[in-house]
Amino acid sequence: MTTTLDKPLRREIDVEGHPYTVVLDAAGLKITRKAHRKGIELKWTELINGDAEMAAVLNASELDDQG
Repeated sequence: MTTTLDKPLRREIDVEGHPYTVVLDAAGLKITRKAHRKGIELKWTELINGDAEMAAVLNASELDDQG
């Protein structure tokens, strides 16, 4: 039996020595470098429909423009 994701689930991960926060909620997934506000967001529908790669590229290009 599985548990319904009815509130955000936050976890910290380490990627190549940098801490990131991963948030899973009913809408999707967001990965943000710790102490930063902008991150990569993927909606569950994008992942299921195969649009995740395009969404990730667009999100990454937005982050590069702001950096």
